[in-house]
Amino acid sequence: MAKQHLLLAVVLVASILHHAATSEAIRPANSTDAATTVYDVLEQNNLPRGLLPLGVKSYVLHPGGGLEVTLPSECNFAVAVAGKQFTFRYGTSVSGVIKSGSISRVNGVRVQVEFAWLGFNQVTRAGNQLTIELEKSTQSFPVSAFAQSPRCS
Repeated sequence: MAKQHLLLAVVLVASILHHAATSEAIRPANSTDAATTVYDVLEQNNLPRGLLPLGVKSYVLHPGGGLEVTLPSECNFAVAVAGKQFTFRYGTSVSGVIKSGSISRVNGVRVQVEFAWLGFNQVTRAGNQLTIELEKSTQSFPVSAFAQSPRCS
């Protein structure tokens, strides 16, 4: 479940960056324009909102798809898939480049795989599967695992 939340965060960052391609925007997380939340940016780019945890303070979407997300504090959560548990750790600043169906050049998110903390480079959606490219491996998750944004612990 944590891995799913990490993927959601990456996707969210990528979506915000894509939205910025048409205009640079800085939006508080509690913006009254429902179509301009970072979670909306993720969904507009065919990515699940659960890639980012609840509580995003603000985001910036740059021209070209660059996305920067600010969280109030470091965020940790776990995701269980196929009998394995993955712990995701988001820093207070998360960024990437969002395009339809993917977030690349992800920074600020790490995943614990067994005993190692690995950064991940990209999240890609193909049908009902999300694939996360880690530093040394690739992990697939059902999109449904990221349907809801996680709460941080």
